[in-house]
Amino acid sequence: MGVLKDKEYVLKTAKDNNIKFIRFWFTDILGVLKSFAITFDELERALDEGMGFDGSSIEGFARIEESDMIAMPDPSTFEILPWRPTEQGVARMFCDIQNPIDNSPYKGDPRNCLKKAIKKANDLGYTYYVGPELEFFYFKDSNHPPQVLDKGGYFDLTPLDLASDWRRDTVLTLEKMGIPVEYSHHEVAPSQQEIDLRYADGLTMADNAMTYRLVVKEIAMANGVYATFMPKPLEGENGSGMHVHQSLFKGNSNAFYDANDKYHLSATGKSYIAGILKYAPEMLAVLCQWVNSYKRLVPGYEAPVYVAWARRNRSALVRVPMYKPGHEKATRMELRCPDPSCNPYLAFAVMLEAGLKGIEGNYTLPDPIEADIFEMNAAEKKSHGIDSLPGSLNEAIEAMEKSEFMKEALGEHIFNKFIENKKMEWDAYKTHVSQYELDKYLSIL
Repeated sequence: MGVLKDKEYVLKTAKDNNIKFIRFWFTDILGVLKSFAITFDELERALDEGMGFDGSSIEGFARIEESDMIAMPDPSTFEILPWRPTEQGVARMFCDIQNPIDNSPYKGDPRNCLKKAIKKANDLGYTYYVGPELEFFYFKDSNHPPQVLDKGGYFDLTPLDLASDWRRDTVLTLEKMGIPVEYSHHEVAPSQQEIDLRYADGLTMADNAMTYRLVVKEIAMANGVYATFMPKPLEGENGSGMHVHQSLFKGNSNAFYDANDKYHLSATGKSYIAGILKYAPEMLAVLCQWVNSYKRLVPGYEAPVYVAWARRNRSALVRVPMYKPGHEKATRMELRCPDPSCNPYLAFAVMLEAGLKGIEGNYTLPDPIEADIFEMNAAEKKSHGIDSLPGSLNEAIEAMEKSEFMKEALGEHIFNKFIENKKMEWDAYKTHVSQYELDKYLSIL
């Protein structure tokens, strides 16, 4: 049982550790971490009343004429930042954004969007657990073209892998902040890394994922290198994904497990997966939200583009890891299309909502596809009922815009603001003249 972190705990811990500044963290709709700091002297009042700020400049928040917002800190997320000075130290808390008049949850707050989805699951008797695998790259600096630091591959160790100590420092920092880590290793591409967080409930994991991304960058910067979660920074190499393992529990029992099923999947688990498969094209813009995301989602680079599920086959969108006797609680599904630059609050929310739709509607799960889908021709894919995910941000936006499910899952405010932002990004991208076009056409046309 963990320590109860309430107002009294926060005030005592901050005082005992000589914490001078407390950072209030939250995200905009794109998942960009926002922060402002208060001093210890303001802490007690802030815990009682929250702190006002101007939301008009935050992407997806309020218009100028309705810009006042309240950031209400969540005491359970209080942690001291290990990379800041110990004298007059710095701590952080995640915040829920509220309307100032009645302190109601703000409709544009991604954390509140996830909390609503989790409440829906809780009302049905479920606890939602997730375990994401976030990949990233270390480069010499943030200039382009990117300069890799090694030629290492999957699970390589020194001397090919220069980043062992940086990953170690990252893991130790995360653990100091109460975030347990399961694995860390070199990934497939040069300079590519992976650190897997131990599964947790959905809200805790979304907070942890935001913390993880910042810690990775802080440790990299302290060592004179640059870390990026850009989905596809290197042409011709694997991109960075965020495979998300998911399960539902009822009390201490895994609701996805059935000892008598040939896949060891319960009817609940099957319907959850069926919901994920049904709505995957519609929620892809949230799971893979940048123009660059779709440079990763192409056949041949271990990134799934086909809507199907399997147990061993990693070309499918959803994988259900093989059951190990005695490990009923590990029964889970893995969604393989998200990338680590998404907004984890919105990503986890729409995944959970899709799965719950499947359960509530008793959706039927088709048979798994264990053949390599990349090797199938169009007729074979059609015969198996295998569709493809949207192939560009524009296609994903179009699929999302038509989706009543996504409007319901995100709420109208976030739904409209997100689409508005992504359309602007696509318009800017499609009018950009790239170096590829200049190299290919300028001398011959």
